[in-house]
Amino acid sequence: MRDERLFPLFEPLDSLSGVGPKLKPALERLVDGEHVWDLLLHLPERWVDRRVRATIDETEFGEVATVKGEVHAYHPPYNDKSPHRVQLYDGTGFLTLAFFRADGRWLQGQFPMGKERIVSGRIEDYRGERQMTHPDYIVDPSRGPLPPAVEPIYRLTAGLTNKRVHGFAEQALERVPDDLPEWADMGLVEAKRWPEFKEALQWLHTPETYDDEKFALARERLAYDEALARESAFALARMARKRRSAPSIPHADERIAELIRSLPFVPTGAQMQASEQIAEDMAGTSPMRRMLQGDVGAGKTLVGAMAAVQAAAGGFQSAFMAPTEVLARQQYETLSRLLSPLGYTVAALSGRDKGSVREAILMGLADGSIQIIAGTHALFQETVRFRNLGLVIVDEQHRFGVADRMKLAGKAESPHMLVMSATPIPRTLAQAVNGDLDVSILDEKPAGRKPVETRAIPDTRLDEVVDAVGRAISRGERVFWVCPKVDVDDDDSTAVGRHAMLSKQLKVPVGLVHGRLKAAEKDSALEDFRTGATRVLVATTVIEVGVDVPEATIMVIERAEGFGLAQLHQLRGRVGRGDKPSYCLLLYRPPLGELARERIETLRRTDDGFEIAEADFKLRGPGDILGLRQAGATDYRVIDLSKDAPLLAIAAKDAEALVNSDPDLESVRGRALRLARELMVPRSLS
Repeated sequence: MRDERLFPLFEPLDSLSGVGPKLKPALERLVDGEHVWDLLLHLPERWVDRRVRATIDETEFGEVATVKGEVHAYHPPYNDKSPHRVQLYDGTGFLTLAFFRADGRWLQGQFPMGKERIVSGRIEDYRGERQMTHPDYIVDPSRGPLPPAVEPIYRLTAGLTNKRVHGFAEQALERVPDDLPEWADMGLVEAKRWPEFKEALQWLHTPETYDDEKFALARERLAYDEALARESAFALARMARKRRSAPSIPHADERIAELIRSLPFVPTGAQMQASEQIAEDMAGTSPMRRMLQGDVGAGKTLVGAMAAVQAAAGGFQSAFMAPTEVLARQQYETLSRLLSPLGYTVAALSGRDKGSVREAILMGLADGSIQIIAGTHALFQETVRFRNLGLVIVDEQHRFGVADRMKLAGKAESPHMLVMSATPIPRTLAQAVNGDLDVSILDEKPAGRKPVETRAIPDTRLDEVVDAVGRAISRGERVFWVCPKVDVDDDDSTAVGRHAMLSKQLKVPVGLVHGRLKAAEKDSALEDFRTGATRVLVATTVIEVGVDVPEATIMVIERAEGFGLAQLHQLRGRVGRGDKPSYCLLLYRPPLGELARERIETLRRTDDGFEIAEADFKLRGPGDILGLRQAGATDYRVIDLSKDAPLLAIAAKDAEALVNSDPDLESVRGRALRLARELMVPRSLS
């Protein structure tokens, strides 16, 4: 039940005066919500100091300033394109006001000769003189009121002005209760010199003075409130999980050693460490919830196979869930190659399985004769029954919703769950992204894996690249060719256009896959490339994860300057999986901008996905990082991950300590924290 003190904040936006049927949809779009509280979380992007300056002469070009002066002259436009000009003078200097397409009589009424006026706007340099075009405010000081001393500036959308949004925010502030208890640790609040919760909102939405330090402290306070609320939700989820019972699946060291002895290579230290962590979790009596995070080609499937061996040795079944049929079949083939020779029964189930084949698989799952199953969404259909499901492994987990994962977990009573991702997240942000999951990281490449040679080539040399692709095809190799767009009339670097050109020039079967195709068409195109029916695959970024084609030795990426670092790294990871030298060719359109050049140079310098993720984070910020978007970590309302990662770490420790000492949140601070969770935690996490 929501605390009644918060009821006014969760009323609809049209409960605010002035928000009618026309404005309501625009305001909801702007604040990404339907309630008054969502408006208050739409914080100003910046603040403008509108205090009246002492003199015109002290103002500088480029700044927003408020000045007072006497109307000195009015000059009408000398042609249709020139502005009306009004000149103010204050004894120290002149300021020209420019008005385009204005009514001259109205202007002369606003600016009578010899009268004082206060204007506020941006000071521009026009032929060495100060000019202000269409001032934001024009005030007669004898009548008032003056412009606000400080004006919050909000991000806007069509149909809304800054003045209106600020007025609505002022109304909304009146609904914040004055008697909300303090949920943050008082020692921390005092050490950080943070204001109280409501005061922080007031400093941001209705500041009385311009003070950059106060703005920063108020925003930081609200960011910490959001971090604390979310981290407490994660801590409560971990505690609830520990209270649930799960089957204890004993260690199976000898069986896993048998699997390792059968391999033609030695697992990395990171793989062995992750396997031991997973084995320990599975031997426990509460359900494992662990993230296995590894760079492209780091060997996550082998670690998953080791866990499946432990489950099978204990009499339990394992289910591997992949987002597409191609990836599910690929996973099945890898698991079958690893485990079938050792006597384990491995099967695959997807939407394409029909009739007697499907019936046989369903029967094998129901009677337990199938120990390990790889599949798609088909695994959690109503007709699928497991005899003794003990382990769920979700591959490319960001492509499944929480509900999907829970449906599969619901096939048994509290099975252990391992989620796997090939998208490295900056280490500094792991806490923000992984929430209530324990994390194992694969940060080593398997021995013998050849590095992919990365080259940056201007697109003026496209013909040379096509020739190189033709030579690779004649050697029996395969080639990925990635384009940024599907089909645009005025751009020749599109997937449809490039597919036509390569088909004509190379005279070999060329596949095409992009986001507009139906799922079955995409799967068919990927499968044709995987089996060699097509030798070149032209694609958009839909192939950035999962597809394993050892024969592919060249990855061509057109307009590479437009891609993010993490995305380029994911695409590069599609090649270099066989025993032949492999290349990633970054085709760019010159000249390269500074940011694009830095991205490409970073990719050429390193193949460490975690180092690349950190660099991408610094270059692009959190909202553009592929892994963060996929993991849903960019839906914060106040937190800025580029600044606030340390706050998340502090909040995590604080929340863990509080929840451990007060698991039902019944203490004074625990009850206060319930309010923070109501305000700051999305419904999906609460």
